[in-house]
Amino acid sequence: MSVGLGLQSGMREVRALIGAAGLAMPLLFAASAAALLFGAAEERILIVFLINLIAVVGIGVYTGNSGILSFGHVAFMGLGAYFSAWLTMPPSLKSVTLPNLPGFIAAAQMDLFTATIIVAVVVALIALVIGLPIARLNGSAAAIATLGLLVIVHGVIIGAKDFTRGSQSFFGVPRDTTLWIALAWAMVAVLAARLFRDSVPGLQLRAAREDELAARSMGVDVVNRRLAAWVVSAALMAVAGALLGHFLGTFSPKKFYFVDTFALLAMLIVGGMTTVSGAVGGTVLITLVIEVLRRMEGGGTVLGVEMPTVFGMTQVGLSLAILLVMYKRRAGLLGMLEWDEGLLRRRAGSAASPAGEEPPAVEPTGSLEARSVSKNFDGLIALDKVDLELKPGEIVGLIGPNGSGKTTLLNTMSGALAASGGTVAIDGRDITQWPAHRIARHGLGRTFQNIRLFGELTVRENVEVGAMARWPGVGQRRGAAVAQGMLNAMGLAAEADRVAGTLPYGAQRRLEIARAMALQPRYLLLDEPAAGMNPAESDALLADLADLRSRRGVGLLVVDHDLRLIMRLCDRIVVLNKGQVIAEGSPSAVQSHPAVIEAYLGRKRQ
Repeated sequence: MSVGLGLQSGMREVRALIGAAGLAMPLLFAASAAALLFGAAEERILIVFLINLIAVVGIGVYTGNSGILSFGHVAFMGLGAYFSAWLTMPPSLKSVTLPNLPGFIAAAQMDLFTATIIVAVVVALIALVIGLPIARLNGSAAAIATLGLLVIVHGVIIGAKDFTRGSQSFFGVPRDTTLWIALAWAMVAVLAARLFRDSVPGLQLRAAREDELAARSMGVDVVNRRLAAWVVSAALMAVAGALLGHFLGTFSPKKFYFVDTFALLAMLIVGGMTTVSGAVGGTVLITLVIEVLRRMEGGGTVLGVEMPTVFGMTQVGLSLAILLVMYKRRAGLLGMLEWDEGLLRRRAGSAASPAGEEPPAVEPTGSLEARSVSKNFDGLIALDKVDLELKPGEIVGLIGPNGSGKTTLLNTMSGALAASGGTVAIDGRDITQWPAHRIARHGLGRTFQNIRLFGELTVRENVEVGAMARWPGVGQRRGAAVAQGMLNAMGLAAEADRVAGTLPYGAQRRLEIARAMALQPRYLLLDEPAAGMNPAESDALLADLADLRSRRGVGLLVVDHDLRLIMRLCDRIVVLNKGQVIAEGSPSAVQSHPAVIEAYLGRKRQ
C-alpha cells in the first residue's frame, strides 16, 4: 500500500520532469543543428524563437492555468529589457546617454546572467504589487485590467526620458545573448512552467479555471493562486525581455507593445494555451508562419510567381491562423493535454489501484448552526430568519416547494453568498463573514444542485483538489492517499484517470460527493444529490450516504425532491416555504404536519 501511494504522490513531479525533458530535447537538437549546419541567419531566427518561447511559456503560466487571457504581460518583458540594460551597459556610456540614473545603477556593470537574475526578482516584486488587485478579478474584467497595465507601462517608459530615452531608440546594450544562453533559459522556462502546472497550486488554479465557485467550495484560495501564477509568469517575461534586449542591442518602447503582444498571444492560442506543450508547438508553428510571411511581404519571386510588396501580411496571416484554429479546435492544436499525459494515464489505468487511506472518524461534538439567517436580494426576501442545526453523525433533510430558499440557505451557510442578517457557526465559531475557501477548510463540504465538476481534469485530480485543500499542511502523499480512499469508497477507482466531464451522469454525482468528502469535512451539504437518477441509482446513493455516516460520523444536510429517499435516509427533516421554516421533526411527524401538506398541495387539497 505504501509503495502504491508513494508512486501516486510522486506522479506529478515525475510527469512534470518527463514532460519538460521531452520538450527540451528537440530544442537542444535544433540548437545543435543550427550551430553546426546552418549559417548566422538561421541561428538568429532560432535565438528569436527561443526568446519568444520563454515569453509564450511565461504568459501561459498565468493565462493557461487561470483561464484569463492577459494582454499585458509584454509590459513585464519591456521592464526586463530596460532594467537589465541599466545593469550591463558600461558606466562610461551610461554617464553620457543616461546621466540621471541613480548612482548605484550608473556605476554598475554586471554580466548578463547576474543582471537577468536580479531583474527577474525585481520584476516579480513589481508584479506582486500590481497583481494584488488584478488577482481579485476574473473573466473580461481581468483581461481589460491587463490591457490597461500594458498601456500604462508603455506610457511610463516613454515618459521617463531620463532613464529610457523616451520614444527614441535605447542603444548601447551589450549584445551578449547567444544561442546557448537562450537555449539554457528556454529549458529553464519550460521546466518551471511544467512544474508549476503540475504542482498543488497549479492543480488548484486549473480547478478554478474550470469552475471558480466549486473550487472555492473545495477550499481553494483562488486569489492567492492567481497571484502566484501572475508573479511566476512576470519573472519569466522579465527573463525574455532581458535576453531580447541583449540580443538586439538597440530597441524602443514600441517593441514591447501591441504588435509583439499579438504575435505572442497568437503562438499561445494556436498551440493551446492550457499546456506547456501547446506553448512550444504554437511558438514553432507561428515562428515558421512569420518567417514565410515576412519574406512574402517584401515581394519577390515565390515558386516562379512574382509577388507584389504587401505591407501588413504578417498580421493578417496571424489573424487568419487564430481564426482557423478557433474554428476547428477551440483548445488549440495540441488540445488540453500535455504530450505525455495520455501515455502516463494509460499506464496508470492498467496498474492496480492502491488501497488509499481511510480518514479518521469525526468527533461527535459541536454542531453546524444557522441562527436567524436572512437573505435579501434587492427587496426579495429569500430567507427570513431561518434557524437550523446539524450535528456530526446526524442526517437532516431540507425540503420545500420550488423557490422556498433551500439552495439559498446552503449557499449562505457555505460562504457562496453573504447573509443579509443572522449568523452561521461551526462548533461555536462564527463563520458568517468568512470566504468560502476558509469555511471549506474549517470542515464544511458541499455539492451543487447542478453538477459542478472540474470537467477537463481527471477524476483523480478532481478529488485531489479537495484532499489537498489544506496544502502544504496536508502533504501530497497524504492528499493522494485520502483521494484514493474516497475514490475506492465511492466506487470510482476504475475511472480515476478518466476525464471527469466524460463520466455518465450517476458517476458524476458520486464524484462530486467523493470530492467534497476528500476535504474530510465534519459537515456535508448535499444539494439534490439524487436529481436525475433512476430508482436503482437513488437506492445505491442512499446506501453510500448511510455508509459515510456510519463510518465517518459526518453530519449530512440533504436537499432533495425525492421524498422517498429523504424519508428513508433522514433522522430529522426541516421544511422551508417562502424563506421560512414551517415545520421540523421526524419524517413521520413532518409528513402529517398541516403546514407542510398545505405548502405542497394547497388549501383545497387539505
